[in-house]
This record gives sequence, C-alpha cells and structure tokens, in this order.
Amino acid sequence: MNEPVKLVALDLDRTTLNSQGHLSVSNRQAIISAINKGIHVCIASGRAFDTLPDDILSVPGIEYAITSNGAAVYRISGKECLKSYILTEQSVKTILKLTADDPVTYEAFIRGQAFGSTDYVNNPDKYGATEHSLSYVKKTRVLMEDIAGFILEHCNELDSIDIVVNDDTLKQDIITRIRNATDDVYMTSSIKQLLEISYRDAGKKSGLQFLADYLGISPLSIAAFGDADNDLDMIKYAGYGIAMENASPHLKNAADYVTLHHDNDGVAYAFHNILNIC
Repeated sequence: MNEPVKLVALDLDRTTLNSQGHLSVSNRQAIISAINKGIHVCIASGRAFDTLPDDILSVPGIEYAITSNGAAVYRISGKECLKSYILTEQSVKTILKLTADDPVTYEAFIRGQAFGSTDYVNNPDKYGATEHSLSYVKKTRVLMEDIAGFILEHCNELDSIDIVVNDDTLKQDIITRIRNATDDVYMTSSIKQLLEISYRDAGKKSGLQFLADYLGISPLSIAAFGDADNDLDMIKYAGYGIAMENASPHLKNAADYVTLHHDNDGVAYAFHNILNIC
C-alpha cells in the first residue's frame, strides 16, 4: 500500500512543460502549493543541467534536479553535483567507431554543459529536426564543426552522449550493435530521433533512488511523472507512477495512473485529483 506523497519527480518536456516549452500558471501554482505543504518536488529530465529552463528553475522551493537521464544529480543552488556517472573512455570510442559510417550526428554533455553539431543546425531536415527542436538546440548547445572529434578529445569526461538519427530502423540497428559491443552503457530515448547514452548505472530510476535515499524517503511515498521510454524505470520505481495522456503506449501500460495531456495542465490535474496533495 502506498504512503502519503513526500517526493514528486517531474519530467519536463511533454510532461510538465507545454508544447511551447513553458510552465503553465496552473502547473506552477500546483507545484508551489505542494512545496508549501512540505512535499519535495524535483526535476527528473533528460536535459543537461545548463539547459534547464528558467520557468522551472525560478519556482521557489525546487531544490534538486536529476539530469541527463540520471547521469548527474544536482542541488540546484550553486549547481552542486551530488552524484554523477561518467561514460568510460572505451565505450565512447566504441560507439563512435560503430557509427562512424552512419548518417548520424552527435550531442555531448560535460558537467552539465551541452554541445552539438553545426551540421545539425545547417541541415535540420537530414536529422528530422522540427522547428521547435532546432530552436532548442540553437539556444542550449555550444556548436562544434567536428562534434565527433570533440567527443574523442573529451572521451574520459562525458556525462552522456546522444546519437541523432532520422531513421528508426537504423536507430534500432545501432542499439543492437552497441549492445553487442559493450555492456558499459545505459541506452534510452525520449524522442524518436534521439538515442541517449550514459553509463550503465544511470537512468532516471537510479537518480531518483539516490535522491530518495539522500532524503530518507520510501519509494512508496514518491510520485513520478513522465511521457516517454526514458521515464519508464522511474515510473515503475515510484509508488505513484503517472503517465501523461500524450505518453507513449508503453509508458501508459506501465503507469499506475494516466493524467491529462501536457497542454491541458496534466501535472496540476494529477496533483489535485490523483495525488490529492493540493
């Protein structure tokens, strides 16, 4: 039997944020109300720390952020890293070698900072970039002419890397190749054109489990919200796993509850009507 909610973990994109990438007034008010009642609210995102939006960081009382799919956990104040995983040098080199001849590009994340490729920005159609994702990349990435070379230069200090691939069959083939070549990585995907890779012990569940232990909170007292497969392990771990109406079918099937669409204040609805915490 679940216990009263003491910690809420919020995925951001297509969950807590609307389609414009903003936090609605209703969601903001619900989060603040929960915090004022003594409930911890943390970010649980695939985003790197430096790409977290001001809409969220400005909410008073949100203290912690699980970032890069659990590769790093931060106390937001002072950008204090409480726990982190780094990809092994060998796994990074293996991934680059395995995909060198594929029509893909990469993103790299180092100590919360995000790096991308100028080729992605110059040829967005090649990588299936939407107008929104292109704008997001331009705002949040330090762009590199040779992103693969940059990754090799920093192969022993990477929080995580993304492979950007605009072909689902090729994406699945790359996953198989990597799995056959190394067991040192954790792979997941938040959107169709991304394959997100971090150290094998990462994952949002890993980050949430660390934070629960850090705060002395039982998993049965945790509510976790998400929309995509990178939220799956976290949704299963939490006592209250909540999927958005717009979530993938796989995530909905694994969740305990389904709330409204992210453009219809689904987080606020769940706070009021499922969790009864505000």
